Amino acid sequence: MNTRNLVLASAIMISGTIFSQDSVSSQIEQPIVKLSYLDSIKASFVHDEIAACVDSLWMQELTNQDIFPELANDIATMDIDKEVDYELSTELLKKRLKEMDAKSPFNIQYNPALENVIKSFLKNRKRSFERLMAISEYYFPMFEESLAKQNVPLEIKYLSIVESALNPKAVSRMGATGLWQFMYQTGKEYNLEVDSYVDERSDPLKSSKAATQYMTNMYRIFGDWELVLASYNSGAGNVAKAIRRSGGQQNYWNIRKYLPKETQGYVPAFLATMYIYEYHKEHGIVPNRAIIKHFETDTVMVKKEMSFKQIAELLNVPVPQIQLLNPAYKMNVVPFYPNKPHFLRLPKEKIAIFTSNEDKIYAYVENERAKIEMPHYVTNSRVASNDSSSNSKYSSKTNYHTVRRGESLGLISNKYDVSVADLKKWNNLRSNMINYGAKLKIVSTFKESVPTPKVVPPVVEKEEETAIAKIEVTSPDADGEIKIDEASVYIVQKGDNLSSIARKFNISIAELKELNNLEDTNVKLDSKLKILKSDEIASAKTEIDRKNFLSYTVEKGDNLGKIAKKYNVSVASLQEWNELKDNNVQIGKKILVLSDVKNSIAASERNALYLVQKGDSLIKIAKKYPGVTVADIKKWNGINGNELKPGMKLKISS
Repeated sequence: MNTRNLVLASAIMISGTIFSQDSVSSQIEQPIVKLSYLDSIKASFVHDEIAACVDSLWMQELTNQDIFPELANDIATMDIDKEVDYELSTELLKKRLKEMDAKSPFNIQYNPALENVIKSFLKNRKRSFERLMAISEYYFPMFEESLAKQNVPLEIKYLSIVESALNPKAVSRMGATGLWQFMYQTGKEYNLEVDSYVDERSDPLKSSKAATQYMTNMYRIFGDWELVLASYNSGAGNVAKAIRRSGGQQNYWNIRKYLPKETQGYVPAFLATMYIYEYHKEHGIVPNRAIIKHFETDTVMVKKEMSFKQIAELLNVPVPQIQLLNPAYKMNVVPFYPNKPHFLRLPKEKIAIFTSNEDKIYAYVENERAKIEMPHYVTNSRVASNDSSSNSKYSSKTNYHTVRRGESLGLISNKYDVSVADLKKWNNLRSNMINYGAKLKIVSTFKESVPTPKVVPPVVEKEEETAIAKIEVTSPDADGEIKIDEASVYIVQKGDNLSSIARKFNISIAELKELNNLEDTNVKLDSKLKILKSDEIASAKTEIDRKNFLSYTVEKGDNLGKIAKKYNVSVASLQEWNELKDNNVQIGKKILVLSDVKNSIAASERNALYLVQKGDSLIKIAKKYPGVTVADIKKWNGINGNELKPGMKLKISS
């Protein structure tokens, strides 16, 4: 009995202790986490349980824009009457063209010029068509729907490859724009809106509808689909002139020599494209298919002007993806016009989040708009509110980008997270054309705090939306390497993206990606990023680089070409090292040139055989050898096109 009472008393005492601990712990206040306005908005979002459907490799392929200029140049400059050496018998080709003709409203007949174009594409453009076939899985369903509504042959979809290489942002040297390459006036005639914010020539659905209507109208005039294609390229007037000059003949092949030179290769290029799509398996062309073959997307009408950056921050959608799905918006802004609706296209799961939280999204947009500095007479209250946040200011930094082969203003603007309009403004450009080797001014704006909050490395303090990471740089060691302190690591916070991090530390997105081996702009919460490119590091690297240069004084009769040849470097390298805009140099001017030691090492590296790896291209290989161009590699190895096969041995010599 005593034992039982003792156990009971002990149990009561233990339970009382536990209860008292619970009472005390319940009274301890939880730490308050200070959230930014953006984070608080996103934290309140209602999320629908819909799986994401966007594959990153697919996104990368769809946003790649380097095929268009190459394919357009091939079609414009190709001599289609020149015989091409490729293993495809004429008899087999005739048989296949006859099979295609039986299934198509087009008059597909064998012609030596058509055979030459088909062989040229198969010999030089296999890789391009592998990629185009992947991209077409996204665009072709849209085209086919529009063509079917007007009872236009579905084969017309292949014309978009000849016109733009399926690049909605493609701009020709004449100013034709979009997937279907509409000129400004023609676009206006077919109700395609073009203003400062919107260019519907780049909208896949609206431009496809306009192209279909144009084809329908031209077929009423000519009654022949080949002539319709010719008129689409050169205009109905030029086709009518060719018919008159030929004595009234109305077959494309009979009037071809009377058409403009570019149009002479236009229809053969279209038919060759149709042939390659029809018989790609027989020629070993394997489409680069992504896991997700088609975006499940939808649209929502916007009720306030919104920037792509704001949408990306709110919905966690990469800006390049928004640009891809909404190519008609030129300034990366979805405008709001009271008299005309504008729509935003997003993956369906993001549309669900948007529509479920519209009020909160527009409240955030208004809050961001209120931060913009306004004239004094607009409102005194806004000025007063701005004064209360005077602990921050905006600064800018100017960098320079050297244009590489295949780059366009669109690619460069995406790389630095700026608009094409800003690029043109900073560099006094009147068109979208840029020269290889040119230097472009890039102005990046970022917000800095005054005074700088005290930070204990390596922890990054986050207050509102401003984060400061301490970066310490030591002097170069004996090998010329810069030691990196652990404090130069930034921990990704909630709401961060590469663009916001780059602005915080006054570096470019490209530098961040390079330093951290990132393939895209996505970063994970709490992941660590290296932040090395501070002003101190840049100056230290400059001191190291200067030791590797010698100074050459320009003499009478010198030019950049002679100097480059003398020191075994490229003209583009001399321009980049000395910030020269052209090839002109003054007598007596001092030119920086890499020292003989470094050049001799580079030369010895170039006197070698390179084994082609999977994924290699001529451009990638050329970049591995300083001073070597794609043209050099082609010349040394007798290569006509750009096609490479794994296992090939390439001669790399000076």
